Amino acid sequence: MPRRADIHKILLLGSGPIVIGQACEFDYSGTQACKALREEGYRIILVNSNPA
Repeated sequence: MPRRADIHKILLLGSGPIVIGQACEFDYSGTQACKALREEGYRIILVNSNPA
C-alpha cells in the first residue's frame, strides 16, 4: 500500500485487558506495528488499556 502524504499521525488501539498468559502476543504485534509505521515516517499514538 503506498504511503499517503495527507496522513501524518496514526492512532493505534491496543488489545486492552485480556486473559493472563496471552498479553505478550498482542503486545508484541502492537509493538511491531508501531515500529513498521515509524519506519515509514508516521507519528504513532498508542492507546492500550492493558494494566499488566
